[in-house]
Amino acid sequence: MEQTKYLVVGSSHAALEAVTAIRMHDAEGSLTLLTRDTHLPYSPTVLPYVVSGRSPADSIFLRDEKFFEANRVAYKRGSALKALHAERNTAELADGSEIAYEKILLATGAAPAIPPIPGLDQVSYHVLRTLDDATKLNAAIKQSKHAVVLGAGLVGMHAAENLVKAGASVTIVEMAKQLTDGYFDATAAQMIEKAFTDNGAKILTGSRVVKLAPSAIGALLTLENGTTLEADLLLVATGVKPNMDYLAKQGGDVEHERGILVSDTMQTNVANVWAAGDCAQAKGFYSEDKVMNAILPDATEQGRIAGMAMAGDPGLKTYPGGVPLNTYHFFGRHAISVGSSRVPDGGEVVTRYDETSGRYLKAIFKDDRLLGIYGVNEFFDGGVMCQLILRQVDLSAVKERFLADPLTVGRELMSKIWR
Repeated sequence: MEQTKYLVVGSSHAALEAVTAIRMHDAEGSLTLLTRDTHLPYSPTVLPYVVSGRSPADSIFLRDEKFFEANRVAYKRGSALKALHAERNTAELADGSEIAYEKILLATGAAPAIPPIPGLDQVSYHVLRTLDDATKLNAAIKQSKHAVVLGAGLVGMHAAENLVKAGASVTIVEMAKQLTDGYFDATAAQMIEKAFTDNGAKILTGSRVVKLAPSAIGALLTLENGTTLEADLLLVATGVKPNMDYLAKQGGDVEHERGILVSDTMQTNVANVWAAGDCAQAKGFYSEDKVMNAILPDATEQGRIAGMAMAGDPGLKTYPGGVPLNTYHFFGRHAISVGSSRVPDGGEVVTRYDETSGRYLKAIFKDDRLLGIYGVNEFFDGGVMCQLILRQVDLSAVKERFLADPLTVGRELMSKIWR
């Protein structure tokens, strides 16, 4: 049986940051990176640009083979984790082989959540989570004339824009009352929706598909209100779920619907097992409740912390809590959201909206400390805003200037307090 000191499962941001953190403290311990993907590591966030053709599929890799050679990492791609046998510190692979480990990081990411719509299994449809998904969708978009996108989150909206630009008739179907629900408020969502409808897309919010069936061109969709839609390209973009099939028989703090529960150092309550990224539930910044914060900056931070903890790095600092951060570019415009949208008792909301220029800003404060900030065509540094929130910086002395120019003032503040 193969043996390794550190086994990292996954190959995106959380896994790669963990590898780097481990090697910073332990240059010699055997290290194996295992992934079901057949490609070199890449970021899921770049896949919309592969779909659009803006980024060639062979130009998006985060690391090359030389990186793994230089860092003495055994990189095993096309090797899925079938089962974790934590009671004997072994990982069983899909081909039946096993790897014994001293410490393991589960950074297995997430997979598309497929809704239980009757007839969905009878029609052809696309999802977008892997590089192979992106290349297939890129090819299909070029042929599509009548496309339907289920889901109006950022994945679905990116794809819908590419379909519009390719000349297809596009309908977006979303169960929520607004598009980009969970990312942006109603005002921002209306601005995004107008950009799409101005470019010819049709958006059906508050709508649910209740049945699908094959049709002459592809798929026939029936909505709850009886409306029917026909599509030669159907994209299902209704969210994601953590990849955790390998934990089917594993005990410990695992919630199979929501993610793997971890401590502030990304450790589970199962000996020698850590988890990070889109499959992990860590504490949120705004409460001690465990949350899924499936964004790139958090995956990076969690992976770094997990790697340091596994290697016993004395410089380890615990996870401060998840702060949502999302950016979105659409039809030459820009939207960004950072932090909480909830207004607490005693909280303050400041908004400004210039309909002529299409600029919108919303900021939420409590005791002059930033809790959340949102903008459309308002440019500010999301990372800086996140730090102002995490550090609970008192903005009372600069609040007016900050609201007038959050990009410049935010960077001024961080240049003085960044440590």
